[in-house]
Amino acid sequence: MNDMSHRALPPPDEPEAPPRARGGRSGPFGALDIGTTKVACLIGRTETDGTLRVLGFGWQKGRGVRQGGITDMEEAERAIRAAVGQAEDMADQRLRAVTVNLSCGQPESRLFNVQWPVGGRPVHDGDIKRVVQESRSRAYSEGREILHALPITFSADDTSGVADPRGLHCETLTGRVHLLDAASGALRNIDATIARCDLDIAELVASPLAAGLAALVEDERELGAIVVDMGGGTTGIGVFAEGQLVHGALLPVGGEHVTSDLARGLSTTRAAAERLKTLYGNAQGSPDDERELLPVPLVGEDEHQYARVPRTMVVNIIKPRLEETFELVRDRLEGAGLGRAAGVRVVLTGGASQLVGAREMAQTILGRPVRSGRPAALRGLPDTATGPAFATAAGLLAWAGGEGRTLADIDLAATEPPRGLIRRVVAFLRERV
Repeated sequence: MNDMSHRALPPPDEPEAPPRARGGRSGPFGALDIGTTKVACLIGRTETDGTLRVLGFGWQKGRGVRQGGITDMEEAERAIRAAVGQAEDMADQRLRAVTVNLSCGQPESRLFNVQWPVGGRPVHDGDIKRVVQESRSRAYSEGREILHALPITFSADDTSGVADPRGLHCETLTGRVHLLDAASGALRNIDATIARCDLDIAELVASPLAAGLAALVEDERELGAIVVDMGGGTTGIGVFAEGQLVHGALLPVGGEHVTSDLARGLSTTRAAAERLKTLYGNAQGSPDDERELLPVPLVGEDEHQYARVPRTMVVNIIKPRLEETFELVRDRLEGAGLGRAAGVRVVLTGGASQLVGAREMAQTILGRPVRSGRPAALRGLPDTATGPAFATAAGLLAWAGGEGRTLADIDLAATEPPRGLIRRVVAFLRERV
């Protein structure tokens, strides 16, 4: 994680910003969670009391996706069309655009401190835009695109910890901005696949951000907490503090890897391995495991022929993979260098987090208290979609409705900043000619 300071060029005189409105979108709007093992679509709207209501829900088995990335556009299109169609029929609404998760593209997080001279006048929208745009230009890297530019906090001269500095008089405005980018190719593949479904992408949202919005309570996001979203093909890590995502990462390991390990270790089919994992999977052994024999169909044998294996074999295959996953999470968190900003609590969510013993193992390896997280209750959401596996989808819907955004009434992505020192100087001169 890099922490850079940069003093930008002085601003031109600008009129005071008009009074700003607050609040989220009314809708209806759509959210689409494209995962390795499932595709889920939610359609919702914001009620007059500010709460979200789910109007439609659809899901399909994942196809054409591996480790969160598109590998077969045709297969992925079929799954997406089917899930979206189910949700549209239930809601009696047709979607033109959807908010989509990103679970691929090797996302990277960086924090920037950007100083902007204000000259003693009140801070307005334009000052905040320039702070964010300057951080974007500093973060630019060939072959990568910025997914999120999230202002975390501001300082107006010596006054720190300001969430919204507009209207404050100061000489220098300093903004701490979290930039998260990803490989351009991965983003283009998602865009092309969604276009094949006759849909537009309203926004791309990093999966750890969406999972955190759904699984963390407000106090956890403010005081500091870590969400670990254990999906089918990837495990997302989201570190929240001061109400915002301050670090995000994806690990290329998930529940599908446990299924593959079982299929190989027991010489059985993937379908049978998934069933064994769901019904008998456990990350911690017990004295009875050696005596309990499980029926396992063997690859290539007659469909009615089964081997009998002790449950301890299943546990001994699952345990090392989960240990590896949590050790990777621990190493990534230590490498981020966030210290106390990460808080003390870990919240596990995602379908793979439901394995018995996962929470206890995470607590031991990560050295932090761990709780299981599931989406907050949404009005109209079917019972089948209230489990941890649907946290990302619920978080996407919340983001689409306006939740989790800082300074939501400022379009911080409206103008792509010029890249490179010469282009920034030229743009500065153009503003004044």
